[in-house]
Amino acid sequence: MDSHSSSSTIAKARRKCLYVTLGCAKNEVDTDRMRAILTREGFDEAQEVADADVVLINTCSFLASATSESIETTLELADAVSEGVRSRPIVMCGCVPSRYGGELPSQLPEVAAFVRTDEEDGIAGVVRGVLGMEPPVLAADALVEGTLRTVEGTSAYVKISDGCDRYCAFCAIPYIRGRYFSRPEQDIEAEVKRLMEGGVREVVLIGQDTGIWGNDLGEGRDLAWLLRRVAAAVRPYGGWVRVLYLQPEGMTDELIATIRDTPEVLPYIDMPIQHCCERVLKSMNRSGSEPQLRELFARLREEIPGMVLRTTGLVGFPGETEGEFEELLEFVREQEFDYTSVFSYSQEDGTAAARMPRQVEEGVKLDRAQRLLDVAEQLGFAATASHVGEVVDVIVDGVEETDEGMELVGHSWFQAPDCDGAVHVEMPGEATVGDVLRVRLVDSFCYELVGEVVEEGVS
Repeated sequence: MDSHSSSSTIAKARRKCLYVTLGCAKNEVDTDRMRAILTREGFDEAQEVADADVVLINTCSFLASATSESIETTLELADAVSEGVRSRPIVMCGCVPSRYGGELPSQLPEVAAFVRTDEEDGIAGVVRGVLGMEPPVLAADALVEGTLRTVEGTSAYVKISDGCDRYCAFCAIPYIRGRYFSRPEQDIEAEVKRLMEGGVREVVLIGQDTGIWGNDLGEGRDLAWLLRRVAAAVRPYGGWVRVLYLQPEGMTDELIATIRDTPEVLPYIDMPIQHCCERVLKSMNRSGSEPQLRELFARLREEIPGMVLRTTGLVGFPGETEGEFEELLEFVREQEFDYTSVFSYSQEDGTAAARMPRQVEEGVKLDRAQRLLDVAEQLGFAATASHVGEVVDVIVDGVEETDEGMELVGHSWFQAPDCDGAVHVEMPGEATVGDVLRVRLVDSFCYELVGEVVEEGVS
């Protein structure tokens, strides 16, 4: 072979992107979408700064602490970039640019470009621009249409909506992501089918307020209707469907019946109540009261036997008295939630609560958060231990090396991935990531469980 022929066979090196994601599952989905767009546009993924041509950081700004973490991580990346020989531009995406976009260029000269959440479908043009490359081969619309997700795990988050119309007094999400809008069902179904075909075993439906999906689409569409459609899409693959972030007002008769009667939809209710005191809820610009919540949870337990309940408690909201906090503490203890996330109120710029009088002292907020967390963990550990002795299906998420040898790590129906602990199983013969095993649960520690494989259940 002559030198000309040899050189003509050498492929042009593809540029590489390093992806860094902060914040919630919705940001993970957004990063995955951008990764898929850039992959179709000819970019590879880097695992280290040293191997990257460009760094994308998808930021969170839900709380002041999250914004600080996003800025600090960006500056750390800038320091890592400066240690290399090659220039590696940084592109900041997501919630921080959406919330503070106008202020950022002068404050963060280390960043080459800022991309709001509503601009992320044009990421290929931004990346090519900061790298001095030609414009995208395909227009942004063509890149997004039919974009394949790049999920490699056994569970995948699927956004069914974005934005929020609630304007809770403590929350900046409507100012970051805009008004609520439902994603069309045909897009959701198509994505779910592609994920199942790619080996995903469980889809987790997320949005800022999943219970009102379809309200802006008309024609009688609602979440119960969508769940039945998604269940039909995963059925040929033996898949699971889990839905998160249901508000109390979204629990309609039809939705309860659909969760109860659709085998693919897991009987797992994630409902962030924030508080139970009617005065505090009203001050938060939320509805409901302790009697109404008590009635709702009693009904859910009656109509969906064995259901798992996850919630969220927010303590230290402006004006919250010790008595009102005790009311929340006792309510959580009484309801015996399987999982309770605990947050201390954060005074967020631009929100109604930030301007309220009677801000609670930081020390008091932290004390209340710890007291609620203590109760939540006591209940959660007991709920986890209650599954010992059961034989359940476990999706294998990974393999880990321990002092005793290799073990499989997975989760069962009552554990949301990345949230609720895991099941640890001694490595059986041929099992691998993505398998669904029949496992007998034999022990627990905190939120973790230990299981033994029931051989005939390996699939």
